[in-house]
Amino acid sequence: MSDIAISIRGLSKSYSIVKQSEKHVTLAEQLLHSARKGFRAPPKETFWALKDVSFDIQCGDVVGIVGRNGAGKSTLLKVLSRITGPTSGVVDVYGRIGSLLEVGTGFHQELTGRENIFLNGAILGMSKSEIRSQFDAIVDFSGVETFLDTPVKRYSSGMYVRLAFAVAAHLNPEILIVDEVLAVGDAEFQRKCLDKMKDVSAHGRTVLFVSHQLQSITSLCNKAVFMEQGQMRHYGPAEETVATYLKYSTQKSSDARTTAVRRPGSGEIRFTSVSISKDFYQCDEPRVIDFRVERLRFYAGRVFFFCEVVDQAGAAVLFCDSRLDELWVEIEGTYDGRIEIRGPWLKPGSYTVTLMVCCAGIIDHYEHACKFEILPMIPYPGQWTHESEKRGMVLPDFTFTPTESQAAPVS
Repeated sequence: MSDIAISIRGLSKSYSIVKQSEKHVTLAEQLLHSARKGFRAPPKETFWALKDVSFDIQCGDVVGIVGRNGAGKSTLLKVLSRITGPTSGVVDVYGRIGSLLEVGTGFHQELTGRENIFLNGAILGMSKSEIRSQFDAIVDFSGVETFLDTPVKRYSSGMYVRLAFAVAAHLNPEILIVDEVLAVGDAEFQRKCLDKMKDVSAHGRTVLFVSHQLQSITSLCNKAVFMEQGQMRHYGPAEETVATYLKYSTQKSSDARTTAVRRPGSGEIRFTSVSISKDFYQCDEPRVIDFRVERLRFYAGRVFFFCEVVDQAGAAVLFCDSRLDELWVEIEGTYDGRIEIRGPWLKPGSYTVTLMVCCAGIIDHYEHACKFEILPMIPYPGQWTHESEKRGMVLPDFTFTPTESQAAPVS
C-alpha cells in the first residue's frame, strides 16, 4: 500500500432533511398548529450526498474533481479531510493532509495572521522550528505582510484565501486538498496557486483539486473524477474524464427547452430555441447562431446577451457580449436574435455554445445550448503537421517574412 495515498471503498454520506409542511410566523401560530395536529416531529427525508464511491489515488497524482453543483464534490473533500464522517464505507489516508475547502477553513477569527500560521502548522503536526523555516515563504506568497499582525476577522475574503492557501501549500502536507475557493482570488493569485500546486506535485506529493474551470483541470491534473448526484461516473486520465463530463452535460442539456425553469437565473426571460446554421465548419468560416427568447413573467428594463464558445477541453475560447455591439433589448413577448462569429480561426475539434441573457444579474444561463465541429482542415498553404497545430487555443492568421534589413545571401 506504500504507493497509495488515499483508498476509498464504498463511501456513502447521507443527511436528514426535515420537511416542514407549513410555515409559521409567530410562536402562537406554531403552538396552535401543534395543538391541532399533535406534537409530532416533522417528517424527514434522507438525502445521499455520496453513494457507494470507490477509487484509489496514487502518491504523486494530481486529481481533479469535476461535476455540476450539488454533485457531491465538496462533501467528498470534507470526508477525506475528516471534517465530517462517512455514513458508511471506509477511507484510508496515508499521509498528512493540508486542506483549503472554504474561506477561513482552520483559522481562528480573533487571532492575527501570524498566530494563525503557527496554529495551522500545529494542527498539521509540525514543530515550531518547521513552521519558522517556512514562515517567510508563506508571508511572501500571501502578500499580506502589512496586515500580518491584524486579526483575520478584519481580512477581506481575498486576503483570507491568500493566507489560507499559502499556509496549506507551504507547511509540507503529503496530501493537498483544494476546493473551488481559489475562485475568490484575482487572476494573478490563481496563476500563482496553480504554479504552486504543480510544484507540490513535482515533489511527489498528492493534490486533489475541485474546479469548474475545466482548462485548469486538464492542464494541472493527470487524473480526474467525474461526480454526478453523489456517485462516481468516471475516473481516469484528466482529458478523458473532462470529455466524458462535457458529453454528459451536453446530453443532459438537450432537453433543456422542456426543463427551462430548472436552468440557473431568475427566470423572467428564457431561451426557448437555439440553432446553429451548420453542424460542421471550415476553420475560417463564420459561425451563425439563431436564438429565440420569451418573457415568461413581467420584467421591466432592457437586457443584453452573452455567448461563450467552449472547446472539448472545457476552455472558453470565445466570448461575445452584445453590449460591445451596442445591443440592449426590451423583451415584450418573444425576441428573435442572431449571433455571427466571424473570427478567429478555430482549431479542428468539437465546440459547445453557452448563452446567457442578463441585466443586473443572470436571467437565464443556457449551458451547452448547441454544438458544432470544426473540420480537420487548416487554411494554410503549408503541409499539415500535428506539431504545428497542437499548441495554442486558436489558429492565427499570420505570416513569416524577412525584414528589409536582412542581408542578401552571398552568392
